[in-house]
Amino acid sequence: MLLSYRPGFCRWTDNVIELVGFDGDDTLWHSEGYYQEAHTEFERIVAGYVDLADLHLQERLLAAERSNLALFGYGAKGMTLSLLEAAIEITGGKISAVDLHRIIAIGKQVLAHPVELLPGIRAAVEAVAEHHRVVLITKGDLMHQEHKVASSGLAELFHRIEIVSEKSEGSYRRVLAECGVEAGRFLMVGNSLRSDIAPVCRLGGWGVYMPYHVTWAHEQDTDFPTDSSRVLRVEAPQGIPTAVAALSARATLAA
Repeated sequence: MLLSYRPGFCRWTDNVIELVGFDGDDTLWHSEGYYQEAHTEFERIVAGYVDLADLHLQERLLAAERSNLALFGYGAKGMTLSLLEAAIEITGGKISAVDLHRIIAIGKQVLAHPVELLPGIRAAVEAVAEHHRVVLITKGDLMHQEHKVASSGLAELFHRIEIVSEKSEGSYRRVLAECGVEAGRFLMVGNSLRSDIAPVCRLGGWGVYMPYHVTWAHEQDTDFPTDSSRVLRVEAPQGIPTAVAALSARATLAA
């Protein structure tokens, strides 16, 4: 889903790295912590019906969310539906309507959480934008992501904002084709090796990996090598501009 576009931006620079993409959740703003809090509250509700000691609840929740991704997609709404389904299954249908309503309220709280930027991320995006075109590529529920983008105060920094249902090679290939940019001239910044880095590098692009302090288990499910020569790891937004410059130098040598 294309949210905004500035015509002609794909012909703005002579850098080998023409286009730098930024992930949204847990790269620009905090997100996963709110989902973790939702899961903790869900456990408190379910604990009123079953003994959690041998239930392997987190594994069962992850399995439920993964099985529903193709139907519900990513984001708080899909999580809420999966929590409702899991609650009914785990309690053998004994959970009350009142507690089901509490689970719905948990989902609403996640949808309404404030958008809090990672410290230093605005300055990092601005620094990268001085030398490269920058785009925001984020995935999840359309309305929720639109709200986050609008509330972040960062929209004005990006030449293009793209909200996708899945960050696959096909999604990145489409964005690059629409921008007229070859994969070897594209770099992605994100906190997920699985979604932000691996598919881009498989296409021949580059990645700056900035791990978040907590990551959804589904996003950790990848065998992508962290020591790839096409990737640099940074620990905070302040390291992003330097990493982009270093990879730009590598891309120049590889061109």
